[in-house]
Amino acid sequence: MASGHIDDRTDRERWAAAAAWSHRPTLDPVETILWRSERHPAMSATNCVVILLDEEPDWERFHAAYEWGTALVRRLRQRVMEPVVPTTRPAWVDDDDFDIDRHVHRRDLGGDGRTEDVIQAAESIALAPIDRHRPLWDATLFTGLADGSAACVLRVHHTFADTPGTVQLLSMLLSRTREHTPDKPTASTDRPQPTPSDPVSLSALGSIGGLVAAPRRALTVAGRGLAAIRDPLGAVSEGMRYAASVRRLTAAAPALPSPLLADREGTDWQFLTLTTPLAGLTTSARAVGGSLQDVFIAAVLGGLRRYHQEHGVELEDLSMSVRVSLNRAEDPSSGNRFAGALIAAPIGIADPADRIAAVRGEVLSLHTEEALDALRAAAPVTDVLPSQVLVALQRSGAVADASVAVNSGPTRTSYMAGAQVTGIFAFGPLPGVAISASLLSCVDTACIAVNVDGRAVKDLPLLRRCLQEGLSETLVPADE
Repeated sequence: MASGHIDDRTDRERWAAAAAWSHRPTLDPVETILWRSERHPAMSATNCVVILLDEEPDWERFHAAYEWGTALVRRLRQRVMEPVVPTTRPAWVDDDDFDIDRHVHRRDLGGDGRTEDVIQAAESIALAPIDRHRPLWDATLFTGLADGSAACVLRVHHTFADTPGTVQLLSMLLSRTREHTPDKPTASTDRPQPTPSDPVSLSALGSIGGLVAAPRRALTVAGRGLAAIRDPLGAVSEGMRYAASVRRLTAAAPALPSPLLADREGTDWQFLTLTTPLAGLTTSARAVGGSLQDVFIAAVLGGLRRYHQEHGVELEDLSMSVRVSLNRAEDPSSGNRFAGALIAAPIGIADPADRIAAVRGEVLSLHTEEALDALRAAAPVTDVLPSQVLVALQRSGAVADASVAVNSGPTRTSYMAGAQVTGIFAFGPLPGVAISASLLSCVDTACIAVNVDGRAVKDLPLLRRCLQEGLSETLVPADE
């Protein structure tokens, strides 16, 4: 298979990579926690991606494209199966009753629709519970926009793929040309059903697996015990460092809660979108020695600073959740290897450059935390905990006022069923936060999707204006 960035490959090379996408037979520890602790919508694990198209694609071609994609990527036709007794993680099994028409829909906006109407409809789609007994995705094509354009709203459950994984798979399946490609590759149709294929067998296999793994875990513990005997001071020091890291990542929020964002329940989602040239943000990052993530966080903080000032509230720091990727080069595609860590985001710094520098310091400090991957370290325990316990554990942790994520999208012009993709906006859920902001790069544009708790944010137009001003003040012109 070709190496390098996925966008540097030909269509057929990318489609071959898509066919090999995510063959893990079970959910990983983080996916298991998300799956079993979900309480929709306040503790939702649903991502909603809005894909803007320059024209209306032919419905038959659009429908056939999804039929082909689900035949190529097995996971798109699989559902989650829980063991009858929680002795192990849930498994992925084929949906023997799969029907593409349950997952692909269309909606006509009557010829005078606007992009804003699509975004509003996406709010309703995202808030509707996803069918947990079927493959965890659906797509709706919106036509009838006044300017002749169209949009696709793709809803994906986080256990199927996180936002980067969803965008990566989407980038693999899109085409580089408007023209139809005949004889597209498909996956083998004689692939065996995953084993085990029923809840009782899965539960039994989990019990046997636990017994088989017990001696190995005992040997591991014994080995650590011998190491501690040989170097007791080193063992104590290592344990104290790890415990301190766990404390820093799970203790109280690093900043006092904003009184302006405190009244939230997570049941009223409101979406807004912003765009800005990607070059302006990357130039700002280079100018101060930061990353795109640093600049975006600083821009969001600049907007939230203005929003608070408009309401007569002054803050020095804002508790913010930042995504820290744990992926390694050898990790398979679609893995949810990330940690959500809290920082005391410097909302009180007025100068954009100083704010970016302060953000960079906060973010860099996260990478030294030894306990970032603590959830996976605790996998043997989380695999068998009942959902009520996982819900309680999730709710017992510190909650931020806002969350921010940066994701990479297509770097080249792409097409969906013959229509050119002009923008991609990835809306994440509201895991206890009042505002969730996500930047996704699409060729030369930064597509910014913001999910807002409508109960906490009373003035959405003002928030939009403040966020736009925060972006504007952070940008450095690309020619400087």
